[in-house]
Amino acid sequence: MTGLRWHPSWLVAGVLAALLGAALFGENGILHLRQLRSEVTSLHRDVQALEAENERLSRALAELRSDPAALERIAREELGLVRPGERVLRFPRPSPPPGLPGAASSPPTP
Repeated sequence: MTGLRWHPSWLVAGVLAALLGAALFGENGILHLRQLRSEVTSLHRDVQALEAENERLSRALAELRSDPAALERIAREELGLVRPGERVLRFPRPSPPPGLPGAASSPPTP
């Protein structure tokens, strides 16, 4: 009977192949580690952006608490509020010069 004979080197090669596969593709493998490092980097960037936004909002809140003029400016600009007795004048937006894209399709707003 001729056929493949068992060699100890095949066993060693099989074990090494299994170890290499586990090191690359396993739950704690190199590829998974690279993915996790990429996620950590992305999360650090997100945290930095959120901290900057938090700082900006904290400064804006402090300004609103300490500066009545800032509070009035926001009430006027964003909410359209006016003081009693004031008159609001609204002017139509000028129409764009002819020849510009969208000049004929958008009528002026009052």
